[in-house]
Amino acid sequence: MDFLYYPIEELPFLFLALMVGFTLHEYAHAYFADRFGDPTARHFGRVTLNPMAHLDVLGTLLILLAGFGWAKPVPVDRSRFKRPRLMSIIVSAAGPLSNLLIAFVAILLAYVLLMTGIVNPQQMSVGAFKAVGTFFHYMIMMNLLLFVFNLIPLPPLDGYRVVKDLLPLRMRIWLGQYEHWGAYIFLLLVFIPPLSAHTIRPVLGSIGDVFLWLDGIVSSLFGVRLDWFGFFNR
Repeated sequence: MDFLYYPIEELPFLFLALMVGFTLHEYAHAYFADRFGDPTARHFGRVTLNPMAHLDVLGTLLILLAGFGWAKPVPVDRSRFKRPRLMSIIVSAAGPLSNLLIAFVAILLAYVLLMTGIVNPQQMSVGAFKAVGTFFHYMIMMNLLLFVFNLIPLPPLDGYRVVKDLLPLRMRIWLGQYEHWGAYIFLLLVFIPPLSAHTIRPVLGSIGDVFLWLDGIVSSLFGVRLDWFGFFNR
């Protein structure tokens, strides 16, 4: 199916990575908002690890067609927070940081499985080893995609919320006047190739740098670097 962004035979691994990434991302938003005194997310059933509470049909389909998408936004009433700006920053940042943590844990787990010989290409069929490699590829890369993508400072993404809350009041009020145009600007940047090539795509290109940074941290614990290319492409 040429209209799909990812190979059809790898879609089960993609969906698994998305369920984990989207669910923990939105749960992190809901959990911290709830802990900081806003019961809105709990009222709408979002303080849960049930993927069905967080997955968005259109956002998931867009992943298949364009390579990126979104989950259902968690409703947050920042007026319930004792310290609205600080707590809003934490709530907004919690989602992307949860994806970074998932990617880190997946890299660490891959090292443990390969270094201990639990996953051994010499003792597994080619198909089984390729399936393991594909699983880790999507679990790591899709969560790094969600981490980097959501840090883009355009509404309605988390990066915009963080940047906005760091600005002085006058700037926040000024941005708020044009915030409703942000989603349209974002869609134009995404779907018009010349604009995307000079805006969104270069940002997403930093995913490789984040991966190398995490891999460097984990490899220092084991004293050796994995052959990720061979693991992902065997």
